[in-house]
Amino acid sequence: MQFHLVHAHPEQHSFTAAMRDTIVQSVEAAGNTITVSDLHAMNFNPVMSAADFGERKNPEHLTYALEQRHNWEAGTIAEDIRGEIEKVMAADVLAFTFPLQWFGVPAILKGWIERVMISGLFYGGRRVYGNGGLVGKRAFAAFGLGGRQHMFGDGAIHGPLVEGMMKHFFQGTLGYVGLKVHEPFIAWHVPYVSDDERGEMLKDLGGYIRGLETQPVIPMPNLDDFDDRFRPKFTPHVV
Repeated sequence: MQFHLVHAHPEQHSFTAAMRDTIVQSVEAAGNTITVSDLHAMNFNPVMSAADFGERKNPEHLTYALEQRHNWEAGTIAEDIRGEIEKVMAADVLAFTFPLQWFGVPAILKGWIERVMISGLFYGGRRVYGNGGLVGKRAFAAFGLGGRQHMFGDGAIHGPLVEGMMKHFFQGTLGYVGLKVHEPFIAWHVPYVSDDERGEMLKDLGGYIRGLETQPVIPMPNLDDFDDRFRPKFTPHVV
């Protein structure tokens, strides 16, 4: 099985980097192969612009998604984008490691999503969720944060984490393009615990990877429940 890991942290001695290394070691120990896009080490450019396109369908006005489609089909999309797309398409499983920052993913990872998950190949029209371009592939994330577990969930100060604060990533990005998305591995309160506790977290992450096939999957919208304009076919019953 082929994995591809997208890593977003500037410090090579960080806990996030240790999670990256734990994933790589666990995947390889199971006899699988893995490639890594270490975005900071690569000096990946996260800023989308007209420079991403070697040939413009409309030179007068930049509609980024339409130019993505045109340039992918024409073979004129920027080489750094093409290289990342090829890694994604070659993978059976996509993995992401990052720190939670300001209720979302780091800017460099958001830029990777915007530039790499291109319109047309990954999604478009009704080619979303169960019809998305990455149907048949799986994804998971391992991320850390400073908050404690009791700060998240129904009735908690920040509300739900995966299905609330991070819904834009797990559903609005990964699920949207057709990926089967596992519940993430979350490392809580990372900067404030002991080295021994962080070591236990990494052991737990190794166990998470070894048992990935049985990790729960995040529910996504079923297109059968919506018409051709994505209107619900069934009106919820209100008591």
